[in-house]
Amino acid sequence: MKMKISRLLPVCVVLCLIASSVCLEDVFPQSQNIFLWRVRSKTTTVYILGSLHFFKKEFYPLNEKIEEAFSQSQVLVVEANIKEPAGLDVQKLKEIAFYTRDDHLAKHVSPETYELVRKETGRLSIPLEAIHQQKPWFLAFTFQALELLKLGFDPRYGIDMHFLTKAGDKKKIVELEGLDYQLNLLSRLSEKDQELFLLYTLKDIHIIGREADRYVRAWTFGDTKTMESLITEGMPEEVKLSSIPEKFFDARNKNMSSRIEEFLTTKETHFVVVGAGHLVGKKGIIEMLIGKGYLVDQL
Repeated sequence: MKMKISRLLPVCVVLCLIASSVCLEDVFPQSQNIFLWRVRSKTTTVYILGSLHFFKKEFYPLNEKIEEAFSQSQVLVVEANIKEPAGLDVQKLKEIAFYTRDDHLAKHVSPETYELVRKETGRLSIPLEAIHQQKPWFLAFTFQALELLKLGFDPRYGIDMHFLTKAGDKKKIVELEGLDYQLNLLSRLSEKDQELFLLYTLKDIHIIGREADRYVRAWTFGDTKTMESLITEGMPEEVKLSSIPEKFFDARNKNMSSRIEEFLTTKETHFVVVGAGHLVGKKGIIEMLIGKGYLVDQL
């Protein structure tokens, strides 16, 4: 059970954004803005698409503007190549995501948090013993992934996976971060922040289904304001004041925007796919690139 759950991690290392069971063709006029931007320099163009990492098969085909931008690009850029995770060290994953045989979760979180974990495993019909050696940061993503799968959302149909599959050996694939970087980022959270993240996940997970339609509509119509509010409005004050937002979003946004600037110095057209949450807000990638003077327009 442990290894079965651990295989979910590569597609869960960024905060999960979800969609609802509506037909995109019914709600999405082709003339509307979408969650896709074009960034131009003197030498090239970079397209940046906000990704939903879990999606449904019936949501395809995507808007033709997105597919056209992809077809015009020579390079596909993703946060991490989850289709071929060659850089993933399974032994290292076990070491940073699981406690040793004589250790377990109850020794590292409060009794109140552990009781919430126990209730959640009961709701999901998972034996507590199957997950009690997972560290809090990893367990949070496990719960998110299991809930999304239960609701019918599948990482196999995630937007990043869709384009990785289409790229095949026809386009060059570049990673902005890679799985190893993302694993290290998460595992280095303090025990306090790990528990905060787990606690936030446990409290937030029950509204995923209720919020699904708002997420998909925000993504579908390129509504950055709503997407930003969905990501931040439910975040408890103690989480906002912790290192989690800085490590999960702000620092990564800076690093990823710097990499995108490197692409803008080349002559190749790049198609960048990153979690939609990284593109919104004053500290998001789009605003950073605008602030650097690049010509940026939402398609």
